[in-house]
Amino acid sequence: MLKILTFQFNMFQENCSLVWDETNDAAIIDPGFYNEGEASALYNKIQEKGVKPVMILLTHAHFDHIFGVKECADKYGIPVYMNQEDNFMLANNFGSKFGLREPDASFQTKPLEDGQVIKFGNTEFKVITTPGHTPGCVCFYDEKEKVIFTGDTLFAGSIGRTDQIGGDYDKLIVSLMDKVMGLPGDVTVFPGHGRNTSIANERTHNPFLQPFNEPDEETMDWDADGIELHGID
Repeated sequence: MLKILTFQFNMFQENCSLVWDETNDAAIIDPGFYNEGEASALYNKIQEKGVKPVMILLTHAHFDHIFGVKECADKYGIPVYMNQEDNFMLANNFGSKFGLREPDASFQTKPLEDGQVIKFGNTEFKVITTPGHTPGCVCFYDEKEKVIFTGDTLFAGSIGRTDQIGGDYDKLIVSLMDKVMGLPGDVTVFPGHGRNTSIANERTHNPFLQPFNEPDEETMDWDADGIELHGID
């Protein structure tokens, strides 16, 4: 059974997820911790749960999602997976635009491609490339456990912004319509910011996804917030 702890890091309240299964092998998704206190929150939970991080997975390379990648990768000696379409962002991540330090982007990455299957423990994540918010945005989908980590591609009631370098609104909508919204309605969505939702909820209520805004009688009342171990308490 997949277990998930979600942390909110840095001034942008970025969602970082610690994910593991019965083998205790774990993946860390988007470790965006900005300071020592936030880093300790993650490290302490890893120790408390007795899990072993084996990889870092990045949904995209915006600074608020990668602040802690270098430190985390070095601490555990684990690889970092990222879509190479976002490589250009590592050299110029505009954190200073918001009065923040630039993240240490000297970490090495392994590529992610559409349809690739990432395995850790007994868990398999299918990589779904979803360009739009950035050229290299990806989602991680676990078909068996019915969860998807969407980064800044899809939020509860919204979608990622496209007014920054590399953003493309039309591509984002195509990504969502063609690759995400056709998933089963009871799939839980873990976004890069904000609360969890479900595919069914977004079909019905997301104003940016009008073609899907029709009630789904079987799943429209499904409670996406009930997944085990969401939150860091």
